[in-house]
Amino acid sequence: MQTLSVAARRHRDFLAFCRIECGLAPLTLEAYGRDLEQLATYLADRNIDDPAAATMGDLTNHIRWLSREREYEATTVTRHLATMRVFFRWMHATGAIARDPARLLERPTTWKRLPGAMTAKQMQTLVEFPSPEQGPLWLRDRAMLELMYGGGLRASEVCTVKVNDFHPTIGAIAVTGKGGKQRIVPIGVPAITWTERYLAECRPTLVRAGTTRDAFRLLLSFSGRPLDRVAIWQLVKKNAARAGLDDVHPHTLRHSFATHLVQGGADLRVIQELLGHSSITTTQIYTHVTRDHLKDVIANCHPREAMARAAKAKASAATKPTAKAAQPIVKRRVK
Repeated sequence: MQTLSVAARRHRDFLAFCRIECGLAPLTLEAYGRDLEQLATYLADRNIDDPAAATMGDLTNHIRWLSREREYEATTVTRHLATMRVFFRWMHATGAIARDPARLLERPTTWKRLPGAMTAKQMQTLVEFPSPEQGPLWLRDRAMLELMYGGGLRASEVCTVKVNDFHPTIGAIAVTGKGGKQRIVPIGVPAITWTERYLAECRPTLVRAGTTRDAFRLLLSFSGRPLDRVAIWQLVKKNAARAGLDDVHPHTLRHSFATHLVQGGADLRVIQELLGHSSITTTQIYTHVTRDHLKDVIANCHPREAMARAAKAKASAATKPTAKAAQPIVKRRVK
């Protein structure tokens, strides 16, 4: 039996704490694991076998190495830094180290880049693209796209939805988001209609009798297994490319869902609940509004704009030419 190194044991115990005590999502745990493995490799190359022996200078040099040598984006470096902060805070809380060397590390400045959103017409083109000409699984793809846009679902959320999570009677779907948090998301009539049709006509042919590999998941592959996050990503990209749309991925549908709600006048708090965000600041990042919408809000709501529009309308009415008085019709007598 292979003996684990000191660093591997600490990583194992830390990830178990994050999974059991903190309830972090599997994808977050995978990211933490990759970041810690990279940190352990960096420290081992410098003859530091135990992360507890690392100093603030070692961690600073690791961050600098990620940025300059590996040329990682600022967002990736920030995630590595967040992993180290949580890891060393945990070691300090458990008594493994007397002082936390990561507590004073500064976070690199990152730009808050807004994901692209499609127009309503582009979204209609995408969701209506799957057709019988695309193959026997076109109903599954249509239901998938309708659910993702109709409820603003993440790729990791739509692939874990089970059949019993779909409630057409109340027009909603139960979703398990990040950190295992569950929420009920209302979905529209198109999503309900196409999901019901998929369940009636397509899914029964994908389920293999006598097996449990479908795990009661809503969306299945051709072999009857549940679709994973990567498969959802590939299906969205494939359908978008065939529909003539560029640079479309699953999160584009989610961001378009939120953006179109904002443009329609939805309250930001409502959108926060629908998207499953724990902080309203996250919702503000994902839900930008167009310049034309901003102009419309100013024109309709600002008191000075209202006065200016009233004065302009009055001036326009004053300069408008009045209709000429009707002249009496004189009948001439024909001799």
